[in-house]
Amino acid sequence: MTRFSLLAVAALIAAIAPASAQAQRQPPQTRAEVQLSFAPVVKRAAPAVVNVYGARVEQVQNHPFFDDPMFRRFFGNRGGGQGQGPQRAEVARSLGSGVIIDRSGLVVTNNHVVENMTEVKVAFADRREFEVEIVLRDPRTDLAVLKLKNPPADLVTLDIGDSEALEVGDIVLAIGNPFGVGQTVTQGIVSALARSQVGVSDYQSFVQTDAAINPGNSGGALVDMNGRLIGINTAIFSRSGGSHGIGFAIPTAMVRLIIESAKAGSQTVQRPWFGGRLQAVTADVAESLRLARPSGALIVSVVANSPAARAGLRAGDLITAVDSHQIDDPDAFGYRFGVRPIGGVASLAVTRSGRPLVVPVALEPAPRGGQDAEQITGLSPFQGVTVATLSPGIADELRVNHRSEGVVITKVEPGSPAAQVGLQPGDVVLGVNGREIKAPADLQQATRERARLWRFQIDRGGQVINSMMGG
Repeated sequence: MTRFSLLAVAALIAAIAPASAQAQRQPPQTRAEVQLSFAPVVKRAAPAVVNVYGARVEQVQNHPFFDDPMFRRFFGNRGGGQGQGPQRAEVARSLGSGVIIDRSGLVVTNNHVVENMTEVKVAFADRREFEVEIVLRDPRTDLAVLKLKNPPADLVTLDIGDSEALEVGDIVLAIGNPFGVGQTVTQGIVSALARSQVGVSDYQSFVQTDAAINPGNSGGALVDMNGRLIGINTAIFSRSGGSHGIGFAIPTAMVRLIIESAKAGSQTVQRPWFGGRLQAVTADVAESLRLARPSGALIVSVVANSPAARAGLRAGDLITAVDSHQIDDPDAFGYRFGVRPIGGVASLAVTRSGRPLVVPVALEPAPRGGQDAEQITGLSPFQGVTVATLSPGIADELRVNHRSEGVVITKVEPGSPAAQVGLQPGDVVLGVNGREIKAPADLQQATRERARLWRFQIDRGGQVINSMMGG
């Protein structure tokens, strides 16, 4: 083939390729393009990224010997507390990053950056500091929304991009405050999408990037080449504590849901309730269902009168897609279904006995419950917990999937006897000193009088734990 023919073929291919796709994604063609700088993107995005500082005062014992009951027995309680030794005040601190996303002063960050903090401040890149209030915390996504108490007039915000439009190989920038050294920008590419099994939050569908992310980057911005926010940096995979080129960001499809709840004035995030328990498809299950590969989310059980039940779904149905998004496992389903807006309908692709079906499921919040919640104040191992009758909404929030009724711990006060014992939100209280617990009032009554010996049973994740301790 002549040189003229080769040029003609090349011109024909260029004409056939979509112009928009070429403009958006193509390798550099000239030396000048290789030497392009990310500085314009950084100048646009960096002023909207802040440092987040949290602090709380903790009382700690001066000497570890005072943890020993035998030591306290002989040397007494010289600290004035209840069975505690001399104490001193220490300030616990946390450091992270945040992103300004609204002119009213709303800042989105990671929940673990501000969790249990009593004082939170943000610092701008120009070193100005502002006090903030925590508007909304959502441990299930590890996101939190803060609000500047006195936002300045020159506040810079970051536009929220579409994380659904990301592709593996796209260039991204991570902006944050790693190791507390000050605002830093790192560059990389999108390494993978929809990463699950990371173990950071309930809703796992992370953007993976090789842009360097280190401690202190948490809550910072992952931005695209248009300077738009496409993720909140939240975790790294590392054995040493430093960046190994595997970082994870919460996609903006999930971030939008948290921001909308905060703007609506809600203290909790309203999510669609499915009402079914799911399990992953193993190789054995795939073989029994005659599937080409292990994929999808298998329905194990359906809650009566739930959206799943009213849609006609039943145990044994295999969910393969939500609104045309492929579902590989229950985590993928939880994310895709969880980011859908309340009030609409999700279209589920389902396989039932080998037949494909399309099932519309209403997007409704779970019945909240919790009206009978009580805080336990009596001198007992349960002092400091708040309990309520288990409802679909509480079960969904606390991830109690193995029970549909009972008395569940919804909150544990930090530093309380219950916290020291190790009780956790989501524990279902079965019995105390031989008394069956069927309602919060039962637990209140059972712990009202002090006992020399406490025996109690709780259900934690389907495992019954029997405990005994002195009063």
